[in-house]
Order: sequence, then C-alpha cells, then structure tokens
Amino acid sequence: MTNQTAQLTTVRTAVLWAFAALLLGASCARPMAKFTWQGNTQAPAQLQFENQSRKASTFEWNFGDGQTSTEVAPMHRYFQSGIYSVTLKAIEGKKHRMTEQRITISPPEGCLILIETSMGNMLARLSDATPKHRDNFIKLAEEGFFDKLLFHRVIDGFMIQGGDPESRGAAPNVPLGRGGPGYTIPAEFVDSLVHVKGALAAARLGDQVNPTKASSGSQFYIVQGRPVDANTLDRLEAQKNFRYSTEQRQAYMSTGGTPFLDRDYTVFGYLIEGFDVLDKIAKTPTQPGDRPKEDVWMKIKVVK
Repeated sequence: MTNQTAQLTTVRTAVLWAFAALLLGASCARPMAKFTWQGNTQAPAQLQFENQSRKASTFEWNFGDGQTSTEVAPMHRYFQSGIYSVTLKAIEGKKHRMTEQRITISPPEGCLILIETSMGNMLARLSDATPKHRDNFIKLAEEGFFDKLLFHRVIDGFMIQGGDPESRGAAPNVPLGRGGPGYTIPAEFVDSLVHVKGALAAARLGDQVNPTKASSGSQFYIVQGRPVDANTLDRLEAQKNFRYSTEQRQAYMSTGGTPFLDRDYTVFGYLIEGFDVLDKIAKTPTQPGDRPKEDVWMKIKVVK
C-alpha cells in the first residue's frame, strides 16, 4: 500500500467515525425546553407565550392556576393576582425536558368582577362613585351568593336581569324575581353613570311601594338597549331636568341604551368585556314572564 493510499484510507475512516458519532448524538439527544412571554402583568392579565424549544414535536404547558395546554405557543389569561409557576415540557418520543419560570401578576386598578355564565364570560368594573352598591356587590360575590343563580328575566333590546336567590335550582315555569338577601340599598344616583349599553344597575321595587327608589340587595341587570336618537335625549333632559355630556349622547346614539331609566335606577358599574355574551344571552328564547326556556346560570368572582 502506498503512502497516498494509506492517507486516503485514514481520511475515509475518520469521516465515517465522525458521521457515526453525529448519528449517535442525534439519536441520543434530549429535547431542549425554553420559552419567553410578553403581555400586561396586571390582572386580568393576558400573556402570549413564545416557545423556543428545540428537538421536540409535542408540548405540555402548566400555567400554575390549574389550567394547561398542548398548543405550541399558547395565549393565557390570569384573572387573579399572585405568583404563578409556569412549566413547559418539551417531548420527542420517549424523551422530554422541562423548564420553569415564575410570573408575578399584580392586582388590578379599580374594582373588577368576572361574571361567568353558561354562555360565556363578561368582565365589569364597579364604580367608586356608588360605594354602597359596590361594597355590597363585592361582599355577596365573595360569599358565593351569586353562584348558580339564573338570569331569570331576559328581554332582547332591553336588558338581562339576575340575582334572585330563589332562582338557584328553580323548577321550570316557576315565577322568579321577588327574592333577595333581606335588605335594600339606598339609591346612589350619579349623573356620570347612565344606562348606556353594558351598564350594570340595580333592580328595585316600583315607586308606589318604594318611593325612595331603594335598590334590591342582590338583583341587578345589565343594559343592552337600542340606539337612541337626539330628539329622545332632548325630551328626557327636559323631563328629568339634567343634561347629558357629549360623550354620553354619542354613546346612546351609537351603541344604545335605556336612558328613560336614568335617575330612577342606580347604575353602579359597566362592562369592559363580553358585550357579545350580553347580546347572546339577550337573544335567548324565552317563555311567558321573560324567563329563558333554557336556564342561563351565573357565577361571579371579584378580580383581585
């Protein structure tokens, strides 16, 4: 064998060994798990996770709040403040690797409530201008008072109403709307809080038996309403001896509401999300008495 032939043989052997080592390394390599995230960290926080893992085909996310996902790059919502341990497991065949990050969610500004329903969720902000109604609603929500109650009165183009404790587990066709916690709340009329679409307001008994317009201790409604023309608003201003702001008039004329209820029923908050859910519930088929034919239940949580 010549020196040149020996050299070529040595080179070929080295290449083969390098290729074999590459294949062996590839077959034994474990996945790499890595992720980043971005978004607002104030509750209710919505974070977008970016998956930077390698050598993996499936993934398991645990967001630390009882929710999980197998999406590659999921988006997740945190409704409560706290420190959450988020884990990502990157999987390839029988091999896997896990990574963990801690994410701090801070409390929200103002008082927010999450209204979960059988038709979707709504998020509302309670007003500090109506402290009696705000504090009472928070108290009832934290006690679980509203859990599994029904939206027992639904009128498309007007509003959806709930909060009657007698609606929990009520049999079909049972009349509802007279129940409460055994007390009322003094009226808190504030000119800056009006019945535009999405307004959260307190139900009450009529003027004949309730001349002070005191609110029910638990029954509330969310305004759907319809667009209102300028002439109607002018007439209501003359009748009730007050004036709407430019923003209020624009809201009534564009998105709608029920202005005839202003200064007669206390508005104590507004939806900030879930208007599609409001419309969906409002269009639910009803039976005589305006109770939905299929129960629409609720559960209310305070976002902290």
